[in-house]
Amino acid sequence: MAVKATLHCLTGCAIGEILGMVIGTALLWGNVPTMVLAIALAFLFGYSFTLFAVLRAGLNLRSAIKIALAADTVSIAVMEFVDNAIIALTPGAMDAHLSDGLFWSALLGGFAVAFVITTPVNKWMIGRGKGHAVVHAHAHH
Repeated sequence: MAVKATLHCLTGCAIGEILGMVIGTALLWGNVPTMVLAIALAFLFGYSFTLFAVLRAGLNLRSAIKIALAADTVSIAVMEFVDNAIIALTPGAMDAHLSDGLFWSALLGGFAVAFVITTPVNKWMIGRGKGHAVVHAHAHH
């Protein structure tokens, strides 16, 4: 269950991060506003996957939002912290363009390391009835 929860988180984070980086780069934004947008979109997409799953299971919007926040906040935060730290600490990655292999290797490498670090966090949370255990108590997705 922890691996599935982390893959779910990774998917939302990856979509948001990549979309944010593409938008920020296309608009010629600097590193900070681009990262802020990418992180915001990672949270948005990460939450939305859980939100739609619990809405499909019949919960009302207010309850679904509470469950998505409870299920995903820590996982997304850890994923984003690790991923963005790796990108920030990889020499030249912050200034690389979308067409540069360095950009993609830092981003994908960051996601891989974030997955490895976030999975035990999710396992610990699920074992205590938190995180994605909250989702599974209300909906099967």
